[in-house]
Amino acid sequence: MSSTGIPPLPSVQSIAANSAAGSTTSLWTRLTGYISEHKVAVYTVGAVVVVATAGGIYYISQSGPSEDEPGRERKSKKDRRKKDVKEAAAEKAEKTQADAKKPAVANPDTALPEVDETTVESLTVEQRENYAAKLKAAGNRAYGAQDYSKAIDLYSKAILCKRDPIFFSNRSACYNALGDWRKVVDDTTAAISMDPEYVKALNRRAHAFEQLEKYSEALLDFTASCIIDGFRNEASAQSVERLLKKVAEAKGKAMLEAKAKKLPSPTFVSNYLQSFRTQPFPKGLEEGTTLDENSGDHWLQVGLQAVKRKTADAYDEAGEAFEKAMELGTTHEALALNWRGTFKYLRGDSATALTDLSRSIELDATMTQSYIKRASMSLELGDRDAAAADFAAAIEHNPDDPDIYYHRAQLHFICGEFAEAAKDYQKSIELDRDFIFSHIQLGVTQYKMGSIASSMATFRRCIKNFERVPDVYNYYGELLLDQQKYQEAIEKFDFAIEMEKQTKPMGMNVLPLINKALALFQWKQDFSEAEKLCERALLLDPDCDIAVATMAQLLLQQGKVNRALEYFERAAALSRTEAEIINALSYAEATRTQLQVQETYPQLASKLQGMAGGLGAR
Repeated sequence: MSSTGIPPLPSVQSIAANSAAGSTTSLWTRLTGYISEHKVAVYTVGAVVVVATAGGIYYISQSGPSEDEPGRERKSKKDRRKKDVKEAAAEKAEKTQADAKKPAVANPDTALPEVDETTVESLTVEQRENYAAKLKAAGNRAYGAQDYSKAIDLYSKAILCKRDPIFFSNRSACYNALGDWRKVVDDTTAAISMDPEYVKALNRRAHAFEQLEKYSEALLDFTASCIIDGFRNEASAQSVERLLKKVAEAKGKAMLEAKAKKLPSPTFVSNYLQSFRTQPFPKGLEEGTTLDENSGDHWLQVGLQAVKRKTADAYDEAGEAFEKAMELGTTHEALALNWRGTFKYLRGDSATALTDLSRSIELDATMTQSYIKRASMSLELGDRDAAAADFAAAIEHNPDDPDIYYHRAQLHFICGEFAEAAKDYQKSIELDRDFIFSHIQLGVTQYKMGSIASSMATFRRCIKNFERVPDVYNYYGELLLDQQKYQEAIEKFDFAIEMEKQTKPMGMNVLPLINKALALFQWKQDFSEAEKLCERALLLDPDCDIAVATMAQLLLQQGKVNRALEYFERAAALSRTEAEIINALSYAEATRTQLQVQETYPQLASKLQGMAGGLGAR
């Protein structure tokens, strides 16, 4: 497996939460980056399944059944599969020119045999063959003249004489032109039952299924078509991508509507919260201060103390405490709104979170973290202008707050503006040299800009100045892994794992475990040890979606498709936003389709497994 196709996007905090999922983003990229060389094939082959991306709309050509035109003998299955669309069009154009030069002849349709269900019984096998060929040729001429009703009648008579898959496919082309999708399905199904690897019939039926909004069925047929063709037909492959996304979007919307609002994994929450510099407790809420349990100030203090413990239970307690603080009323309302809005956002309740953050800003225009968090949400919702406006307002009120520049750098990083990101990370460092993530992100940005030497130097300085911070070793290991320095990368991951155990035994960050699993998989194809590491991560953090997704990929690589599907579906259930759910469901649907292909088209199972072996060996 080529590791050159697995470049990391090691954003410490970016994309989904614009601060929370940096390492998650990096892991997802290495999981899916393999498709840069095998973009379509890995969708359904037992290798890395990819997320749906862009796909052009594909409609089956209505120019007629290319292999069945008049005067042309039926090609073998192999030749039919290899037929290039452009080549077919060129041949048809040449034939049209040749026909135009021929002298006029009598209408060949005047001497066509008359057959029906009764008379056909009296014909010999040889007569039936002869009649079928003439009727099919006449049907092709009618189709070429766009006389679809006549063509349907002629193909139907040909079918009476001889049940041939081409005749059913040709008749389905007529129904396709007329938009009679159910009859297209009926005829292509008949053709496929006689020739299970009839690619043209599979593609046409898939198109009809899509018109009937039977997207799962369409996805299955297009996938089978891709496997038969060895993933050489880009149009069919794009249809697979498009339908994966369409199926995932439909299921994702329903899942999101039924999904209970809950916090994501403690790993995710911790990564998000640690992207902000720790602030001292406000006056009157200091640790050790005893407050009335019936006051909002008491519950705000409880929430702030719970956040520091960094465990799943503690985060749940914090969220409830901030709600109670607002219910009872607090003298620190702007801060309470900031924290309540933060936890609503983390639960996926963006609308009410925005309301809380906006109210916090109204009450205290100097609370820059409320601007930053609102900007992060705007960026996640695709409103870059609103995000930029909030950063500008925050700078206006507090130009020396390093958090502003750090998170604005995140905006530039996500948009691929690495030079601007580097400037803001550097500004954040100038204002506060003790915040590790500004240094880490600067090194990552330098790497993305192609300044490998500068990036490595930045990380070496980080190790020297922050030698007891596990995150430094984890992210440095990711960059080493991208350079295929496997042994060095694993050493860094091991160091991060040990430091996590020592410094945060109750709230260990599991990302170094997952990174090490991926390193062992890429380096030695050591599935067994990689699985053990993922299982360990899930014991520590059962809701870590990236650990679940990594396990799914490892299982899929080994051909354990049923178990892989379970994990992909679990990853979707753990996802926080609609985009994340659709992303995970795209994997799940691709995996489910692979199972369906093997069940529906058992003759393709060995071909599928052979492709999986070929991809996995690279």
